[in-house]
Amino acid sequence: MKDRYIADLSTNEDVTSYYIVKSVALKVGSNKKLYLDLLLGDATGEINGKKWDVSDEEAAGLERIKEGCIIKVRALVTEWNGMKQLRISRIRMTGAEDNLDMTDYIKAAPEKPEDMYAYILGKAEAFEDADLKAICTRVLTDKKDKLMYYPAASKNHHAELAGLLYHVKRMLMTAEKVSEVYTNLNKELLMAGVILHDMEKINEIESNELGISPGYSFEGKMLGHLVLGVREIDKLALELNIPRTKAVMLEHMLISHHYEPEFGSPKKPLFPEAEMLHYLDMIDAKMYDMKDAVDKTEPGEFSERIWTLDNRTVYHAE
Repeated sequence: MKDRYIADLSTNEDVTSYYIVKSVALKVGSNKKLYLDLLLGDATGEINGKKWDVSDEEAAGLERIKEGCIIKVRALVTEWNGMKQLRISRIRMTGAEDNLDMTDYIKAAPEKPEDMYAYILGKAEAFEDADLKAICTRVLTDKKDKLMYYPAASKNHHAELAGLLYHVKRMLMTAEKVSEVYTNLNKELLMAGVILHDMEKINEIESNELGISPGYSFEGKMLGHLVLGVREIDKLALELNIPRTKAVMLEHMLISHHYEPEFGSPKKPLFPEAEMLHYLDMIDAKMYDMKDAVDKTEPGEFSERIWTLDNRTVYHAE
């Protein structure tokens, strides 16, 4: 049973609780002493934890701690640069005798992966444009197994079990609504862009079947999901005999959806559907981060500073 959820922790509180390890590293501090640097998580969020002044004898035992395992820690909740942090005094490995329920420790999308996948696939199968239908259904079918658990990020928005499906589904829902307002948009082209825009995160990000990502793959670091996505569309467009102009428009939607060079896009959107894709992506990411911040904050209070929201604090209205 969970003792203290991360979202409920208060500064200067002594806590003894179980958390899942999302990343772990032994490092050397400025005082030349070893310390253990952990990213810990549960169903409500993440928190950094540090065990200072680790002896060589302790280090040998701590090497058993791996990503994905659950540990029990005793710690003091502190604050560093506006963010809560755990100053850990004791760590214990867990076993069957702890009788733990994994759902307490995994952050997951609020809908079943099977339902979200069926929704997205159903939208693609209903396309009247045969080319867009062919490429979207092919990608969804090829990646089905991993979509059932893959996060949409290693950290930040939708970094959760089946987060990629949740991100795409909500963007699709919004795409249909905005197409009713902006009737000049080719709704199916926009929806195809939504389905395809982040699919290569499956090859960019590494993840286990709990939706926990330790970081990025070699190709993810070297190329990123925008370039990987263009490469995938290029290959499938040839295989499926999709007209070159249509394939290039899909590719352009992928490489431009981050909008700015510093965020990875070499081109800004050059047609309406590509422009709208960028804003749909931004809306869903920002609304996710806003909700996450509000959920962790008491009514009438402001959240901690949220790095992905330009270091703003978010108010939880009473």
